[in-house]
Parts: sequence; C-alpha cells; structure tokens
Amino acid sequence: MTKEVILALVGLFLITSFTNILATLKTMLISKKIMNPVYFVVFLDALIFATVVTKVTSSVGFHYTVAYGLGRTAGVYIGSKLEERLALGILEVDIFFNNKSKMTSVAESLREEGYTVNNYLASGYHEDVRYKVEVVIKRKEFKVLEKILDECGVQNPTLKIKNLSKVEGKITTTRTQMT
Repeated sequence: MTKEVILALVGLFLITSFTNILATLKTMLISKKIMNPVYFVVFLDALIFATVVTKVTSSVGFHYTVAYGLGRTAGVYIGSKLEERLALGILEVDIFFNNKSKMTSVAESLREEGYTVNNYLASGYHEDVRYKVEVVIKRKEFKVLEKILDECGVQNPTLKIKNLSKVEGKITTTRTQMT
C-alpha cells in the first residue's frame, strides 16, 4: 500500500467515526426532545455520508470497506462514552426502604442539598410496611444521589428509575456534580 492509500484509509476511518458520533448525538437529542440542534447535525451528517459513500464505492479494494466498518464501530463506542458524559435528561428516582429512620435520613439529606423530595408509606411483600422516597434529579447528578445514599449508610437500595421528558418548577441543587 502506498502512503496516499494509508492516509486515505485513516481519513476514512476518522471521518466515519465522526459521523457515527454525530448520529449518536442526534439520537440522544431526539430522545430528549431537544430538536433545534438536530437539524444541523442531520444536515452535516448527510453531507459527510454522501462524500464517504462515494469514496468507498469508487475505490478499488476491500480495505476501504474495512476502514469504513471500523470507523463506524469506533464512532459508536466514542458516541456512547460521550452520551454517558453529557447525561442529558431528568430522572425520577424512587428509593424503597424497610427502615423508617434511614428513609428519614436520606429524605432530609436530599432536601438539605436542594432537591425536591416526597416520601410515602408503602406496602411491600405480604403487606409489610415499606417506605418510599421520591426525588427528581438531573441525570448527570445521579452520582450525587449515590453519594448521599452512601453517606446515609444505605447499601444496595431498591431503586425505581424513570426518565422524564419534562418537569415544571424547580430542579435545583446546591451541590455540584461529583466527578
């Protein structure tokens, strides 16, 4: 292989990876109903895709197809890591307890950090008394919630986690994201 072919393959790999990262971002934004940037991302992705497909189909040799496939795979991996890092969205987390004092401790700790918290008396298996704490948090703050649970001595709790598309009112915290 010549130097030009190797550079073309590396370029194809990088560009294809980039387009798959864009596709992941597009999917993430659509699922969160954040539509304005989606139009630009789709347009840019379409331009790049048309150029790349022309290059792959007009090239001689299987190595261009392999570079394209590897680029798509790398793009999916990088896109998923980027999605985890951005963590867009809002969660409603229900935490279930058998112990009322732990429930109270967690609810008060969450309130002290600025979260809106509801707590309920619930029934568990065989109508056993259970306690539920309901909190709405930004998805990227889930680690903060885990840290608060750990600080309150709650290990491996039962959680019910729901993605929310919209919340009216405040979703603020005084603690910054844990990193």
